[in-house]
Amino acid sequence: MSTLASIQRLPRAAHTGRVTQWRVVRSEWTKLHSLRSTRWSLLAGVLLTIAFPVLFSHWGSMSAHERADRHPLDIALAGVNVSQLAIAVLGVLVITGEYSTGMIRASFTAVPKRLPVLWAKTAVFGVVSLLLMLPPVLIAFFASQAILSRHHLLQISFSHPGVARSVIGGAIYLLLVGVFALGIGAIVRNTAGGIATFAAIFFVIPPLLNILPTSWNDAISRYLPSEAGRQIFSLTHGAHSLAPLPGGLLFLGYCALTLAIAAVSLTRRDT
Repeated sequence: MSTLASIQRLPRAAHTGRVTQWRVVRSEWTKLHSLRSTRWSLLAGVLLTIAFPVLFSHWGSMSAHERADRHPLDIALAGVNVSQLAIAVLGVLVITGEYSTGMIRASFTAVPKRLPVLWAKTAVFGVVSLLLMLPPVLIAFFASQAILSRHHLLQISFSHPGVARSVIGGAIYLLLVGVFALGIGAIVRNTAGGIATFAAIFFVIPPLLNILPTSWNDAISRYLPSEAGRQIFSLTHGAHSLAPLPGGLLFLGYCALTLAIAAVSLTRRDT
């Protein structure tokens, strides 16, 4: 009885925190910037975004055929096609890392409704990805232009129609790739499985469509997530490609779809 009485006389905490979306966002920010995988993945994304355009800017060593098919903006944004893998891996790890360590149970205990955790992870990761990848994309453009300055046919101004949209679109594309991968990770709940699923969608399925008749391939490939998303930072578009706005909206729709499936999965499945 004395023990029970002493427990009942314990003073209440001076302040009881209420779970709000802003507090969940702050919590997710703390998790994100405290992980070494975040720093290494983002560093890899930054370096690849800048390094590949610089390497591809050696115009003098290219053959005449390679020069004819090369566009200066393709060179400047070559790193985007490579760094997307680093961003996607981080997007998967943002949520599957907690499942692998069991930390997700603590997160859902603190936030029983669960969905605020998913929205906070998406928002924090999206903002960080955009803010950190936009400068490297701009640096890659101006650095490649500086290297190619001796070849006037390859000079293209940032104010040229469509160039600013393509360069900034490269950073937006990386942001959406990361969000898409995060949604996949939330659905699969396994790091290896999430990365494999992303790689299959972006790097395996598109080449496999080449076995189809050309008319079928042209009709289907334009609607794939990878092809639709790339139109965001493409200056020129083929006859069988979507325009930048429809392609970007379609890729945004794919991201929303993966997050919607992940949200339903979180509310209906146990951790």
